Amino acid sequence: MAILEARDVHIAFGGVQALQGVDLTLNEGEILAVIGPNGAGKTTLMNCISGWYKPDKGRILLEGRDITGLPADKVAAAGIGRTFQNTAIFHGLTVLENIMVGAHLWMRSNFLSCMLYWNLAQKEEIEVREFAEEIIDFLEIEHIRRTPAGALPMGLRRRVELGRALAMRPKVLLLDEPMAGLNVEEKEDMARFVLDVNEEWGLPVILIEHDMGVVMDISDRVMVLDYGRKIAEGTPDEVRQNPKVINAYLGVQSEAV
Repeated sequence: MAILEARDVHIAFGGVQALQGVDLTLNEGEILAVIGPNGAGKTTLMNCISGWYKPDKGRILLEGRDITGLPADKVAAAGIGRTFQNTAIFHGLTVLENIMVGAHLWMRSNFLSCMLYWNLAQKEEIEVREFAEEIIDFLEIEHIRRTPAGALPMGLRRRVELGRALAMRPKVLLLDEPMAGLNVEEKEDMARFVLDVNEEWGLPVILIEHDMGVVMDISDRVMVLDYGRKIAEGTPDEVRQNPKVINAYLGVQSEAV
């Protein structure tokens, strides 16, 4: 059953057609990888889904609800959580505080309610902190929970950003190159967390990633973009052997993945 759909999505920037009639379907419990050369339109598609860009044409549906053109905060509140190609964490906040920030979307307390119903606001903050601590345990970063995020190496920063996205309690998780800048061991850890999020938390995932080893190992389906068009879609094995994909992206690497 499809939880997220993009239908006939078009968007242009000046004379550049970044996306040309792209369709995407993400099913319940699935990891869908989106791959393609640099400039193929992968992050642009992610930005259209998450509300950062408004498509010139086409529709984005979440659980059948049309979220096309909604601002990013409304899309996030509807259930789309994401991480970014360049980590977007708050460097001056601790790991715990960064993750707690992700929970603000579902918190009911505001300034007035805090003034009038202090006990209720306190109770909610305790719930948020407990949930953030569960995420910290899940991501195995208890030892840095009080560390300022800006002092962390890239591998741990990416875990913190994933934790913040999980704190939003999303229905769908978008991961934009979560392995970028990581060494082999860090990539293995991140791949394991992505699989655990999918299997243990039941979250469907759209993954943009250049590491073909990771893509082929953890994805249920792979979709390939080239110059803003979808040129292939299928299981990792099907995509691996597709001549269009080999010519456009995999090249000689296709023998090794």
